[in-house]
Amino acid sequence: MDILRMRGISKAFDANQVLHNVDFTVAKGEIHALLGENGAGKSTLLNILAGVLPGDTGTITLDGVAYPHPSITQMEKAGVAFVHQELNVINDLTVSENIFFNHELTRGLGILRAQEMISQTRELLESLGVELGPTVKVAELKTSEKQLLEICKALHADAKLLILDEPTTALGNDEIAHLFSILRKLKEDGRALIFVSHKMPEIFEIADSYTVLRNGELISVGAIADVTPERIVRDMVGEQYADKDVYTVRELGEPILQLRGFSGVGFESVNLTVRRGEVVALTGLAGSGASEVMQTMFGALPIIAGQVFVHGDSVHGDIPRFMRRHVGMLPTNRKENSVVPDFSVLDNIMLAEHSLTGSHPVIHRKPELVRFGELKQTLSIRAQSPDDAITSLSGGNQQKVFLARWLNIDADILLLDNPTQGVDVGAKGDIYAQILDLAKAGKTIIINTLEIPEIRKVSDRCVVFYAGHVVAILDHDAINEHDVMLYSTNAAQVGEEEE
Repeated sequence: MDILRMRGISKAFDANQVLHNVDFTVAKGEIHALLGENGAGKSTLLNILAGVLPGDTGTITLDGVAYPHPSITQMEKAGVAFVHQELNVINDLTVSENIFFNHELTRGLGILRAQEMISQTRELLESLGVELGPTVKVAELKTSEKQLLEICKALHADAKLLILDEPTTALGNDEIAHLFSILRKLKEDGRALIFVSHKMPEIFEIADSYTVLRNGELISVGAIADVTPERIVRDMVGEQYADKDVYTVRELGEPILQLRGFSGVGFESVNLTVRRGEVVALTGLAGSGASEVMQTMFGALPIIAGQVFVHGDSVHGDIPRFMRRHVGMLPTNRKENSVVPDFSVLDNIMLAEHSLTGSHPVIHRKPELVRFGELKQTLSIRAQSPDDAITSLSGGNQQKVFLARWLNIDADILLLDNPTQGVDVGAKGDIYAQILDLAKAGKTIIINTLEIPEIRKVSDRCVVFYAGHVVAILDHDAINEHDVMLYSTNAAQVGEEEE
């Protein structure tokens, strides 16, 4: 029997149609995997279900009751609970206080019935086999325990339908096994669960059925037992993917960067050699370890084991030490990690140089202006004046400024973490061309991106990560959306095990 029926759901943001007449059905007592690439429409569909967004067309029926214009409050009362990837717990409160937050038990004059709440919390935790103390501060819990607390909060609110958005991203294997045992228990109790994940082994282990969305359209629905990982990946990315490839073959130089047994926060035992003039792409799902590898190669995160060699010398330490070895990095989320909003364009460019020469108290503006003119021309930075505010530039031009920051100190190893994030299509093309031009000039470039077309456009090789390990290294001609997705979701291994 179905607990949820969504029919003909469409949604547009201005001219961007993100859902096209989508049907989605979930049965009672099942775990239903909702699948699709980033931008497929999964989040929009679930936000409409949860009452966060209004749909433009379509109907929603939950447990036999129609909800023409659902609100967050309506859907919560109806039994829909959304456990987000970004956990929504309050660290300064105890486990019990989090579970009863906004639903506290009180007696006269608003006095809390604290012992009763603690007792009910203990009963709930024990019924699920969750070993948490009701009076423990949430700040003291591990991420996996906070994840379980979120689920307990939803069950305390008598949720009939739980939406789990990438619930295993920050969990280890033992923690995932524990979580799955709880999900199976909930299924046996008649709860329905929507499970959002890109990890094929998890999907084939825990889910009963699946729905695939692609570009806002319903592509396929069925039982997990009747499908293969390869079939699902094909549905997610399409039978064929066509995109203009601007990649050019270049003659590469000597090895310039080497990782040996390289381990850090979120990854381990990475071995990789990169040559002068080479462009290597790192990719993998969120939490795969690819971004953490890049941050550790720049000294932003600690090296736990192994070594990184730059120009043959082992480098270990903080960011300035890597900068002095001519390593530069564009971090992800430029607004938080790159932009100095009170600085001009020129000052933002010169920031790395000033950091390295901080012992010199005098700034010579004339040579800086000459250098600005050279970098502006090289990178086609669209700024009227070096004194313009950095915030006056578009996202693409800001990224060019930050690239200029590293070229100004003659960095010959460039680490680019999601370099085209939040950049429009035209500026993306400029950045792709500049990456290739820099590689031709002998710069060694490592990029981290989830966009496979981007990897095809610029990379000589693609290093695919899954759960903190390198699972594949593909040469340029072997890079395609289907195979990269197979490796990054570990579907390739699942398929091998089932043969």
